[in-house]
Amino acid sequence: MSVFLVRAFVRLREMMASNRAIAVKIAELERRLETHDDAIQDLLQAIKELMFPKIARQRRIGFQLPAPSARAVAS
Repeated sequence: MSVFLVRAFVRLREMMASNRAIAVKIAELERRLETHDDAIQDLLQAIKELMFPKIARQRRIGFQLPAPSARAVAS
């Protein structure tokens, strides 16, 4: 009977050790995902900005006449 008891405790110890290893790996994955989520959000924001660029008003080249004033139009 004591052999079965020892075997049960050995299995229990092995299961606890494997659960700890799994818990450590899960914690590491969670830590990595937190940093990856931020990086992914930054990438998506940059892609959106590239998809819809701000339209810059281009200056015309050459001489431009000033707009007619109200007095010149009335005369």
